[in-house]
Amino acid sequence: MAELRLLIADDHKLIRRGLCDLLATQSGWKVVGEACNGLEAVEMAVSLRPDIVILDFFMPKLNGPGAAVQIVEKVPGTGIVVLTMDDSEQVIREVLQAGACGLVLKSDADRDLLEAVESVAENRHFFSTQVSKLILGRYLSFKPEPPAMKVERTVTQLTDREREVMRLLAEGMTSREAAMQLQISIRTVESHRINISRKLSFSSIADLVRYAIRNGIVAHT
Repeated sequence: MAELRLLIADDHKLIRRGLCDLLATQSGWKVVGEACNGLEAVEMAVSLRPDIVILDFFMPKLNGPGAAVQIVEKVPGTGIVVLTMDDSEQVIREVLQAGACGLVLKSDADRDLLEAVESVAENRHFFSTQVSKLILGRYLSFKPEPPAMKVERTVTQLTDREREVMRLLAEGMTSREAAMQLQISIRTVESHRINISRKLSFSSIADLVRYAIRNGIVAHT
């Protein structure tokens, strides 16, 4: 069996060390890189071409889903596993929409991470037990809208300022950092972000990043 090459991204050095030690217990697995933020994870994924990238959900500069979107776009075929402490529906939605195939709660990492990596390496999805229950519950309670009520998503022209805000957010800036860059208030940035999401029917930052890449608002290398 070919060597399985792994990249880890987490802003806490001790957590990265623990993940490396856990993954090192598997024969034929090799951690080829460690990133401390989302942007670095994307850069390292492009240069190292790992088989699997393990991303923390909350990271500086670019969060897990945002990094996942760019990695999926720039390094097709790379498997993504996201680690999170939050099992809310919003987090699960962002992870799935970003293109990740695995989602593991940090509290379950000792038990589930190895299986998650193995599953994703075999082109299968893997979710921690609690996450699977939430997804199944959501599926069972889902009631599709009648065809006549569905609204087709349309791309609305953004203003120049909205494009600027989108570019900065897609590049990993926080609303505060974008406000400082553009010399406007944080509230104004948030207002532009809400307008962007409303115009383009975005439900997560991952949607925004994906749109920005595909439409040339941020560089796609």
